[in-house]
Formats: sequence, C-alpha cells, structure tokens
Amino acid sequence: MPAPSPEHWLVRLQRRADAPPLQPRIALRLAGADDTAVGSVEPALAAALAADGLPVRIGASGCVVEGDPDASLERLAQWLHENGRASRWRNERLAVCDAAGRVHAAIERAAVRPLGITTQAVHLVGRRADGGWWLQRRALDKATDPGLWDTLMGGLVAAGEDIATTLARETWEEAGLRVDALAALAPLGRITVRRPVTEGYMVEHIEMFQAWLPARLQPLNQDGEVMAFECIDAAALRERLAADRFTLEAALILAHALGHRVRG
Repeated sequence: MPAPSPEHWLVRLQRRADAPPLQPRIALRLAGADDTAVGSVEPALAAALAADGLPVRIGASGCVVEGDPDASLERLAQWLHENGRASRWRNERLAVCDAAGRVHAAIERAAVRPLGITTQAVHLVGRRADGGWWLQRRALDKATDPGLWDTLMGGLVAAGEDIATTLARETWEEAGLRVDALAALAPLGRITVRRPVTEGYMVEHIEMFQAWLPARLQPLNQDGEVMAFECIDAAALRERLAADRFTLEAALILAHALGHRVRG
C-alpha cells in the first residue's frame, strides 16, 4: 500500500492543530477595570470552583478571578491538583498573558490546560552537514506524548524568561548542547496550535529555530526526558511524518522546515 501523500498528512495535521474544544468553554478573566481575558474554562469547572469557595465569580462575561492575580491563580492551581483536574505538578511557573501578549501573572504549569491559558514554546530543528535531521525520542515517563519522536529540542518559556534564554536553557537540558557551539542558528517563524487535550484546551504559540550541528557534536540528554537521539535523512523523515510517529507540534515544525506550507 503506497504511503499517504504529503498533502494528505499535512491536511490531517492542520485539522488537529486548529480544532475547537470538545465542550463549550467560557472566558477566564482577571478582575479589573476591563476584566482582562487570559484563558477559558468549561462552565462545570467554573461552577465547581465557585462552589468550593475559590476566588471566582461567574457572570455574563465568563469566570472572573478576583483578588491578587498570582495568589488567586495559585489557589486555583492547587485546587485543580488536589481534585485530579490538572496534569503532573512540575513546580514550574508560566506567564499568564492576555491576547496582546501582556503579562498579568504567573501560574503553575500543571494548571494551564484546564484553564485554557495560552503558553509559549520554543523548538529547535537540528541539522547535520550531510543533510541529516536530528530527532529526539521522548522518554516513556513523559506526561504528554511519551515515546513519540520530537524535534531536537522543544520546551516551554518559563515566567520571567525571554525566547533566547529558553532556547539556550532547553537546548542544554534536552540535548546537552550550547547554543554558541551551533552553526547558522536562525528563526523559522511562529506557528500557533489550538486543540483539545486530556486536561482541557491547549493554545500555544511556538517560536521555531533551526541550527546546524558540527560533526564533532552529538546530542546528549541532561534531564532524563529524552530516550534517544537519531539522525535521519529527508526521505526517512517524510516517511516517519506520514506514519504519524511524531508529536503534533514536532510534525508541524518539521513539515515547515522541509518546505511544506504550514498555516499558523
């Protein structure tokens, strides 16, 4: 049976990457003069938060978080964790931004998907002088997409970090590489993924970069989150993409790097 055409798997990826929530959601807002929207929640979850005395009120504009944003969001995150409504607790704080990208607070990473809070990520496409593509295979104990193939590096931007800092930190933690040792590091653009996930709804802006690894450099994981690295040629990469062996985000990024038109 012939492999699916690039157009077939690209269409499938694009549909998955721009999908509405499985259940209706209402806006999550921070109390203030304009009750700034910073995410979204399912109405039943908002009602449960309010019923348990969390600092929220539900009105026509959505679910409004009252009080100090950092402290109140911390209480919501703890409640989600204690009630099995959040992902694995990471003790990592991410920025809480409005649609314009202005930062209003920070929150534990485990709580962002139930609350529909937009996250920002950085991915690095690794190339080799002979044209090969460096990939990582995610560890089997990863909270999301265990065992799937990924870009050379991918990570979330922590609260208080800029893109360059995250790129350098994650490249070392995941691949054991120093950014200044890479060649021709360059941005590839940005894509945005919007899709339902197990814990809620994912909205993520992904900044994409590409760099070339000198022959003397080999990736070596430092944080235990990578099972293996492999360098494959473009034909093998296309076959693996068509076989759906990558995380959704990595597949979109690598398709873009291969020259396919990826919306986002």
